[in-house]
Amino acid sequence: MSDAIKQQIKELLKERNAVLLAHNYMRDEVQEIADITGDSLALSIEASKTDADVIVFCGVHFMAESAAILSPGKKVLLPRLDAGCPMADMVTAEGLETLRAKHPGVPVVTYVNSTAEVKAHSDICCTSANAIKVVQSLRENEVIFVPDRNLGRWVAQFVPEKKFIFWEGFCPTHERMTAAAVLQKKADHPEALFICHPESAPEVSCLADHVCSTSGMYDYCRTSPATKFIVGTEAGILYKLRLDSPDKEFILASPALFCPNMKLTSLEDVLVSLQTMSPVISVPEDIRLKAKLALDRMLAIPRD
Repeated sequence: MSDAIKQQIKELLKERNAVLLAHNYMRDEVQEIADITGDSLALSIEASKTDADVIVFCGVHFMAESAAILSPGKKVLLPRLDAGCPMADMVTAEGLETLRAKHPGVPVVTYVNSTAEVKAHSDICCTSANAIKVVQSLRENEVIFVPDRNLGRWVAQFVPEKKFIFWEGFCPTHERMTAAAVLQKKADHPEALFICHPESAPEVSCLADHVCSTSGMYDYCRTSPATKFIVGTEAGILYKLRLDSPDKEFILASPALFCPNMKLTSLEDVLVSLQTMSPVISVPEDIRLKAKLALDRMLAIPRD
């Protein structure tokens, strides 16, 4: 049955001139059929470069919003409208403006794992991969970091000259990975390297041999001479890690690393979305332009 569904999806993608995006945490079978897989913002950037008329985003709501921000001329579909992000929901534009009022003149650095409206009330965005460089690029001595306190605290280690004001948001999935679980896995597999995402709690990330984004994990594991890794991020990443490095072993750091929102989207959902051309994700133009400005400021920072 799944092969028949995949074939129908491929035919509809061609018929609709659509590109299928899948985040690194999606179900294996969804990643397998996607045209592009990767981190959330990278997917939106790549999709904006295509000549596709339609973007089918297998991810969560804020990711589809980012695609709509960067590709206003394309129709953006999110197969599961109920696929949200608890961390993104922990901050609102109103709450952010209240915090800004308490710290006049302090720039707001907002993680891309946030709503379009929150981005629109921010000075600059960041990803987990470039957050350090973004903060370093600011001339001010203070920054408001939204919404992920764990990513913010990890970044702060590398920019000690700046004072951070953290929004108390977090990723529930990464927060469920405890130091005790990691230490047990390290004891069970002493020869393995432990890699984790900077959304992890500080007591976990300090145990890591390497802390990086999901795309960074692919590069690190592929090029590392090590052959065994304990992986501290959502379980969906194991699909491509094993695909890229079939000769290496990957062990999930904790069974708690399972995001129910990232696992909502099925092949059946993708098929129905293409058949009905819904649900459509759009961003009001005034919010889109302000959010894009925050993203553009980030993208203007030179890469290494």
